[in-house]
Amino acid sequence: MTVPAADWQAVVDQIGDARGVVLTTHQNPDGDGIGSMLALFHYLSGRGVRVFAHCIDPVPRIYRFLQGSEQVSTGCFDERDVDLILCLDCGAKGRLAQDPPFFADRTLINIDHHGSNHRFGDINIVDAGYSATGVMIADLIRFDGGALTPAIAEAIYVTIITDTGSFRHRGVDGALHRLTADLIDAGVDPERVGQQVYSCNSHARMRLMACALESLTFTHEDRVAWIEVTEESYARSGADAEDTEGLIDIAASVRRVEVAVFLRPNDHGAGWKVSFRSRGRVQVGDLAATLGGGGHPCAAGCLVRGDLAAVKARVGAQVDVALAAC
Repeated sequence: MTVPAADWQAVVDQIGDARGVVLTTHQNPDGDGIGSMLALFHYLSGRGVRVFAHCIDPVPRIYRFLQGSEQVSTGCFDERDVDLILCLDCGAKGRLAQDPPFFADRTLINIDHHGSNHRFGDINIVDAGYSATGVMIADLIRFDGGALTPAIAEAIYVTIITDTGSFRHRGVDGALHRLTADLIDAGVDPERVGQQVYSCNSHARMRLMACALESLTFTHEDRVAWIEVTEESYARSGADAEDTEGLIDIAASVRRVEVAVFLRPNDHGAGWKVSFRSRGRVQVGDLAATLGGGGHPCAAGCLVRGDLAAVKARVGAQVDVALAAC
């Protein structure tokens, strides 16, 4: 546990004093956001807290096997007598994509493991030393004297495998593996979870993958790999934005590639969502920050306005700078 006990106590006290609590995460939620939210939802529900789980976007299909996923509401949050928001795994308030009334007269607690977090909460528990926000939730539960039930453990396990690339990324250490062992002892079936998250590809996703591979190009003497999905790709394949999960890892896996860049249309208006992966030499969190985004040293992203050609030129210019600095 690296979060000071006084910080966790402040969170516990706020929850204890609240009339109602809403848990939320960023738009286009991933495994860490959904898993963190559901783990804390199960824990607080078990304590008798009046708690809701909400996200502007639906739970992605690959995470709907998690117990409680059907409890996550979407769109406009209209529950009354809720005075506390716990925002999980979200680096910036704007990424919640919520209108001002969502925040009105509510205390906002921001719990996240992104070093680039904007510290937008009334209380900010931000620690980049954690490999996943879900691991922070495990620490919070243990601090409060709670137990890892099977539902809580499975949700936290999903946060870990998805945010560490199945234990391949930096930050994986003995403590994380010991926590994972505790999760398995609490009832997690790694084979079942792995099949649900990684082995349930639809035909449409496979066709989308083929479209994306057609776009794969290399620049900077093969040190940078570019891969993209367009609206035409979606139309040809019958897939949607959820099916792009993990496509960047194909580009990042190519030998000699130091930075992978993935571009796809923004789901919430104009522009392009840009994702970055790095083997470690290039700090893509810093790279993304120059474009208004953020993330981790080896995995980050941003939203860039403009047509595809202009976006690629703008991103490419910042990639030039990042590589030159190495």
